[in-house]
Amino acid sequence: MILKPYLWLLNKREEGQTMAEYAVVLGVITLAVVGVFTALAGGISGAINTVTTSI
Repeated sequence: MILKPYLWLLNKREEGQTMAEYAVVLGVITLAVVGVFTALAGGISGAINTVTTSI
């Protein structure tokens, strides 16, 4: 009788993401965004320069 609540805690499943998992996902997304902006920086700069010289 005394162990019944403790046995329930052992069988309890944790579902969902922890804060550490959220931090890892946020870090990966941040690196991806920085990488995309870095890769597109030259193209965007060239397009802006083309438009400004055309005007």
